Amino acid sequence: MASAEEDKTVKLVSSDDKTFEVPMAVAKMSITVKNLMDDIVDDDAAVPLPNVTGDILQKVIDYCKQHKDDPVLSEEQMLEKRNQEITGWDLEFVQVDQGTLFEMILAANFLDIKPMLDLTCKTVANM
Repeated sequence: MASAEEDKTVKLVSSDDKTFEVPMAVAKMSITVKNLMDDIVDDDAAVPLPNVTGDILQKVIDYCKQHKDDPVLSEEQMLEKRNQEITGWDLEFVQVDQGTLFEMILAANFLDIKPMLDLTCKTVANM
């Protein structure tokens, strides 16, 4: 049976006023969102993300849904992963135009989602 935390959702609002309702576990992949949620008293309040557009926020949510169950990597494992080829779902995820890719980097940085930031920066480095 799922815990109450797993059943909870949070509303994220982009800079262009698009609202996304996402599972708590997905939202908490972002350290920024996690910290903002800690500061919000009202459980039904939406979390404003003024630096992220709706289209890019959708990409961020897709990434977080795909990777929410990934284990936390040690520093050594992260360094090792940086030298590996990008494959599978991640490769498809970063096959976007350069402008979108740079917006994804900015969003991953602002939202403090280190694995997504590493992936998007690695993609730029491989160009």
